[in-house]
Amino acid sequence: MEPAKEKVNLRKRFRDAVARLTSAERQEASTHARGQLLKQPVWQDAMTVLFYAPMADEIDLWPLAETALTLGKRIALPRFVPEQNAYEVVEVTDLETELHRGLYGVPEPGPECRAFPQNDLDLLLIPGLGFSTAGVRIGRGKGYYDRLLANIQGTKCGVGFDCQVDDRLPTEPHDILLDFILTPTFGLVAAHRNQA
Repeated sequence: MEPAKEKVNLRKRFRDAVARLTSAERQEASTHARGQLLKQPVWQDAMTVLFYAPMADEIDLWPLAETALTLGKRIALPRFVPEQNAYEVVEVTDLETELHRGLYGVPEPGPECRAFPQNDLDLLLIPGLGFSTAGVRIGRGKGYYDRLLANIQGTKCGVGFDCQVDDRLPTEPHDILLDFILTPTFGLVAAHRNQA
């Protein structure tokens, strides 16, 4: 099967698997994932972190955004630029006042927030629908994150539930490989690129 067609089936499978998790299970998984990340040098050493505002079917690392600011880290979020049909990296300094409803209803930095030099990012936390330990990520099919990540040098960490990991994921030329995968049970797993 062609990778693009196979990904359509995989997206449905991963969505269905996450949908079977109860709200309590998702919250517990998110709590475990946050605890796993806090113990990792890749988090502790990072002075600049790209977060994502979680959708209902994504691991919720959002409480760590406030933690990061308290620790003196700089944080950024993606902001959609309609004219380019793409996301840009934007710094956020106040989580209470600077976030507004963006594309797909997801909070994004407002117009008062300034663009962040994307290659100043140390750690990028990236959601998705499916991941492999080879660093392959399957997103929602629009290619937004692949385009965003294409020219960023920071450590790229995919974040998902345990049921979103499958080491038989197909790849396409435009797919950007990740450096790590973070899940509630497995913790932070370094990508084994030689298996991709």
